[in-house]
Amino acid sequence: MAPNHEASILEWQSAMDKGTITARELTLFFIKRIAAFDKQGLVINAISEINPDALHIAESLDRERAVSGSRGPLHGIPVLIKDNIATRDKMHTSAGSLALADSYASADSSVAARLREAGAVILGKTNLSEWANFMSNHMPSGYSSRGGQVRSPYAPGEFDVGGSSSGSGAAVAAGFAVVAVGTETSGSILDPSVCNSLVGIKPTVGLISRSGIIPISNSQDTAGPMARTVEDAAILLGVLAGVDARDPATAKSEGLAHDNYLPFLDANGLRGVRIGVVRSLFQDECSQEELHLYEAAIEAFKNAGATVIDSVTIPSENAQWDSYVLLHEFKAGVNAYLQTLPASYPIRTLKDVIAFNRKHEGLALRYGQSLLEEAEKTSGTLTEPEYLMNRLYDIEMSQNNGIDAVINGHELDALLFPGCTGDNIAARAGYPSITVPAGYTAVGKPFGIMLTGLAFQEHVLIRLAYAYEQASRLRVAPEMSL
Repeated sequence: MAPNHEASILEWQSAMDKGTITARELTLFFIKRIAAFDKQGLVINAISEINPDALHIAESLDRERAVSGSRGPLHGIPVLIKDNIATRDKMHTSAGSLALADSYASADSSVAARLREAGAVILGKTNLSEWANFMSNHMPSGYSSRGGQVRSPYAPGEFDVGGSSSGSGAAVAAGFAVVAVGTETSGSILDPSVCNSLVGIKPTVGLISRSGIIPISNSQDTAGPMARTVEDAAILLGVLAGVDARDPATAKSEGLAHDNYLPFLDANGLRGVRIGVVRSLFQDECSQEELHLYEAAIEAFKNAGATVIDSVTIPSENAQWDSYVLLHEFKAGVNAYLQTLPASYPIRTLKDVIAFNRKHEGLALRYGQSLLEEAEKTSGTLTEPEYLMNRLYDIEMSQNNGIDAVINGHELDALLFPGCTGDNIAARAGYPSITVPAGYTAVGKPFGIMLTGLAFQEHVLIRLAYAYEQASRLRVAPEMSL
């Protein structure tokens, strides 16, 4: 099989089973693309580190395939992961911060461990918005002090690359790996997926273990797949999902997580479903051209057999959201993560991070650290009435008086949004969402749609997204050539 960076996971698996390509050759192919486009050429700047053992791992997996067969669909597949996901190897885990640029994790995250168990080649780590975009209100998407600015492969320096999983999104779009893993607190998988014309899945909080991921919010954080197709995203989700004793949130996924989401791929999956079209949340977030693309997507849903309930209203859509919950949970979570680093590492608390940044202000504080400083003012114990009342408010307004109310009230299978305009309310609820490419503006800017459902309804969203994808087939790869 001649290497094609747009090929799918199952296409690569078929080629490796037939012996027309090896995991080693595939890994070298993606390294060649990274060398050509990441720090020169288009200068995408999506990659923060390459795994120095990637080729050795690929070769061992080739040997294993020859002796005992494939472990599964990810066997020998190069995967990139965001640089806030811990790996116990020769790569750093930094969240894009210079304060953690020299740190090595003490153990694999659950995400990394599951990828290794599935036979994936962890090719490297991706650049991101520093501290997953929880450092400053003025920092652009895709910038980190350690890695610099990630750029869109569709128009480097012109189109927003999205954040905070910017590197993961740009890397998959640019063909630097088959799939990537991002993380999200609110929009950080969905936004760069839309901006890079990808399928992104933000799962229910608790479907994928958060163990070993540098956190923002215990309430909202999750990892998730970023891929060029619904099929590839579904395969990666099945590998990552499941109970992990190190993360209590995953216990609620018992019996609800699937290790294989491929059976839910149904090209006729929109027949007879009820989709609620949300219009009132995006009035100031989409251009008229993007709204025309949204209308075309709605028509595609109708033509594929869906019943569209137009202009549904989320009761709490005008709720007064704030960042108190994130500010309080960030300090507690970051302090806990830093304590897991080797005892010799000098950065042990959020206070240490802030002090390091001030000492290296010229390099570390191009956009300030206002959010870090605000978080440090909290107790770190999550006892403040302000935090507790805001957490209760978020639950009530995003779930009971939010997504639950509109989906149950209209007997819907999912809500449909333009772009990822509903990411905030879904994130606060801890509910799943999926994005699918939905076309391009006249200047080539990617546009996508987002489907949101109730907790642990990923299989439903995958079925709906796949049916729309197959009916529309709108994704176009960025123009890049070696």
